[in-house]
Amino acid sequence: MSALKKEITYLRKNKSLFLISLPALLFVFAFSYLPMFGTVLAFKDFNYAKGIWGSDWAGLDNFKFFFTSQDALRVTRNTLLLNALFIVIGLAASVVCGILLAELGRKAVRVFQTVLFFPYFLSWVVVGYLTYILLNPTYGAVNKLLEWLKIAPVDWYSDPKYWPVILVITYLWKNVGYTAIIFYTGLMSIDPSYYEAASIDGASRYQQILRISYPLIVPLVLLLFMLNVGKIFFSDFGLFYFVPRNAGALYAATDVIDTYVYRSLRVVGDIGMASAAGLYQSFVGLVLVLITNRIVKKIDSESALF
Repeated sequence: MSALKKEITYLRKNKSLFLISLPALLFVFAFSYLPMFGTVLAFKDFNYAKGIWGSDWAGLDNFKFFFTSQDALRVTRNTLLLNALFIVIGLAASVVCGILLAELGRKAVRVFQTVLFFPYFLSWVVVGYLTYILLNPTYGAVNKLLEWLKIAPVDWYSDPKYWPVILVITYLWKNVGYTAIIFYTGLMSIDPSYYEAASIDGASRYQQILRISYPLIVPLVLLLFMLNVGKIFFSDFGLFYFVPRNAGALYAATDVIDTYVYRSLRVVGDIGMASAAGLYQSFVGLVLVLITNRIVKKIDSESALF
């Protein structure tokens, strides 16, 4: 009872904070926890007339259908490799941009911060059209530049070998600014006395960045890394669907689990298989988070999530 009284007292003291967070908690409960009951669909042969609970059990047939299909290996490979590139290159670029922002004056920071952050608010539909303006085989700006340089134009939407690079560049352009602001904020919280002491000792600006700035934001880097690893099986649907314009010729490089499930729902309407693929993504993501957190905990227990 004493423990319960302590919890009640704690809740009363922080009542205002809990009330402020209540809308966010309700949002997470409604859109993240309630839908978990729908995972039962992954084990059912869903029939619209019978409903979720009345549909016949299918056991592991939905998983078997997905894993034995000829597309399973391709979409899993693309999802893992491309998201791994996004995580590694994206975090590295964001750290560099965050440090560069911290080295600029206040007026310059406002300008570059806006320039970096603006693409994050653009819809992937808009980004897809912008990419098409650049890569249009006939009128695209990139092919016009290649023609001017006396280089043969490329049919970008027919050759998949270019698209891992195109997708990485597009992802970085749209998302690096957001993460860079997070690192910039972390750098701003560092005690200035560290830099003053280093400057007195004769450390150059580069040495201060290498020995003070980066080591002190490593916990933040690890935190974002672990969170991103947990989502490595969840691709940004807009990036992989709208930027390549759902071109069938590019599926070898751009088709991921999310786009595959969407097409399966749209063409076949198999909700059971789509639910099985979603459960597969969530389970693998959970396992990867637990493994990554355990590794980080062994290296530096204070930087682990739990």
